[in-house]
Parts: sequence; C-alpha cells; structure tokens
Amino acid sequence: MQPNQPISTPSAPFRHRSFRTCTLLVLLGVVSLSALSGCEGPPPNATGANPPPPSSDKSLVRLTAEEIKTAGIIVQPVTRAEFRTTRDFPGTVEPNEHALAEITTLVRGRVIDVYADLGREVKSGALLALLYSSELGMAQSAYLKATAKLNVADRAFRRAELLLKEKVIGLAESQRREGEMISLRAEQREARDRILLLGLTEEDLRNLDRNHTIRSHVPVMAPFDGRVIARNLTKGEVVETTEKLFVVADLSDVWVTAVIPEKDIPYIRPDLTGPGQSVEVHVAAYPDQVFQGRITYVGDVLDPATRTMRLRLELPNPERKLKPAMYASVRVYSEPEPNVLLIPEAAVQRDRDRHFVFVQHEPGVFEARNVKLGNSNGQEITVQDGLLEGESIVTKGSFVLKSELLREQI
Repeated sequence: MQPNQPISTPSAPFRHRSFRTCTLLVLLGVVSLSALSGCEGPPPNATGANPPPPSSDKSLVRLTAEEIKTAGIIVQPVTRAEFRTTRDFPGTVEPNEHALAEITTLVRGRVIDVYADLGREVKSGALLALLYSSELGMAQSAYLKATAKLNVADRAFRRAELLLKEKVIGLAESQRREGEMISLRAEQREARDRILLLGLTEEDLRNLDRNHTIRSHVPVMAPFDGRVIARNLTKGEVVETTEKLFVVADLSDVWVTAVIPEKDIPYIRPDLTGPGQSVEVHVAAYPDQVFQGRITYVGDVLDPATRTMRLRLELPNPERKLKPAMYASVRVYSEPEPNVLLIPEAAVQRDRDRHFVFVQHEPGVFEARNVKLGNSNGQEITVQDGLLEGESIVTKGSFVLKSELLREQI
C-alpha cells in the first residue's frame, strides 16, 4: 500500500448483509435462552407453593394416618417361636372294632319277638330278640336221654363190681358193663357240649339237670352297653346261623381311618405316634370344632391300586357327634421346630416370582422388602432371609400398600 493512499470501504450491499447476519444471530441466542429457561420450569413460588421432592426410593409407600385407618392396616413385630408344618389327608369315621358286635344266632329258629329298635341304647345283657328253635329242644332232649342212660349204666357197673367180689358174675361181664358206662359217658359229654355250642350256659345245664325242663326259646342278648346301629330281622321270619341279626356298637370312642399318599409316608413318624406327633380331625358337620385324636396304627403295606397307606386314629366321642361313615379331614402336625423366625401368611405379598413384605420405617412410611421364605402351615410361614427379629411389618392390609406401590411405579 502506498502512503497517503485512501483506505477502501465495503460497498453498501455488503454492509447490509453483515447487519442482517448479526441481527439473526442475536435473535437466535435470545430464543435459545428462552427455550432453556422454559425447560427448567417456572421459578420457585410461581404457583405459591413448593412441591415435595420426588422420592428416589421406589420401594417406599407413604400414607396418611387417615388412609392407614381406612385401609385397616395393622403392624406387628417379627418374632421367633416354635413352628410346625401340617399335612391334611382324607379319612372316614368308623366304629371302634374293639367295641363292636355283630350278633348272630347259634341255632336256626323262628323270630317270636323283637325288643330292640334301630338306634336304641341298650345295656349289657339286655334282651334284643327271642327265637324259637326246635333244634335246641332236640339237643336238650338228647342230653337228658344220654344222662339217663349214663346213670343206669353207672349203677349197673357198680353192682357188677359187688357181684364180681362175691363171684356171682365173671370178669367178662363186669368189663362189658364198664365199657357200656364209658361209652355212654362219652355220649353224654358230646350232648352236653352241643348244648353249650347252641348258646346255653352252665347255669342252664344245672337247671336242666335239676328240673328236666326243655327250653326251646333262644334269647338274643346285648354283649355290652352300646347302641343298636343295625337291625336285620322281623317278627315271624326264620333266621339262619349265617345271618347278622343286630350290630351293637359303643360309640363313646370311634376310629378315623385315613389314607396317606406314598409321597407323604415319610411325614408320618411312627416313633412319634404317642404324644409327640399331634393329630386333629375336622368334619364338615362341625366346621368350627376340632377333634383331638391319637395314632394307634400305621399301615405296613400299600394298597397296590391306590398307592396309599392306611393310618388309623382313635378319638373320644362322648357327645356322639362323630357318626360312622362320616367323611373327615385328618391334619397331622410335624415335630416342633423351636426358635424359628415367623410371620403371618397374610403379611406376604407376591408379584410374579417375587415375595415381599411391608416394613414400617416410621409412622406412615412403609418399605416393600424382598424376603426369602421357608415352610408354611397355612397360617404362619418361616423367614430364611430379609427380616430381623423385632422389625415391624404389616400383617393386615398389606394388599392396599401393594396396590399403592404398583400405582406409584406405573
């Protein structure tokens, strides 16, 4: 450049373009600042109140005191206690076979009268029915004839012994009379045993020997105190020795027979069948009542068709509430496990494969905490991990907290 040469200036169109470019950049900057300030939201106190900061822990649920009362939420501490598991098995009520009698007759006869109705309480020795039997009469007649012949033969033998001493008769005649006496004695014993087999007693025999009166009536007697639970005869019919006339049972004690599936056999402990392994019986007729029993028999073989084992219980039944043929549910308790961390089954909530409970941190603040659970008996469940003894958990109303938790997460 030469000295004193004038400096050239940009032309007018160029000056206008530069000005417009600068103006556009300034406007873009203003718009960007406005947009950034709009993304940050309104300034504090723009609406007159500060909103609560959002919770960073999505496992917490907050409720007011009124909401807790409305939901019926109950909080209890986690405790340790003795724990037992249970198994339920189907069963049937049966009469105690040690106090059950199926009464038949020992002689064929015709029913003269029936004195016991179905369902009647009878005492030991009570007359249930009366039969007439010609067979019994003939047996008594044969006994009396054998007894009379034996008496004659016995006297003849004694006379023969005296005559033999006087040498009036020979030894052969004395031996013949002795043989007759021995033969008739055997016949008389046979007739006597037959009478006893037909139901007569020693007292009846003594009366027969004393009075020589044949009795053809056969009484049917109750063998012990009990109730008539079956009656299968009517007046006038002829009954045979193979027919079951009455069934008398003492129902003050009953049996309950349960069937145990093969997979649950190890749960039954024969070594604890005394007071160690507790057993309960429930029936549909009395849903709120529990009947206590004890195991008296554990099967040694399985039913090949059902693959089940038989288990028998004995229960006191003083009020006669348990009726034979009733269906029952037998609940068997395991051996007690001491000092186990327990929570109510109702406290546990499930979400897919997750199990959790609500732990109260402070009034109105609950945490959904995952837990590892163990065995359950339907009312309580053991906790293996996730809780400590003494922590307060929600034992009732936890479903409301679960619903609130899922709503907040959504």
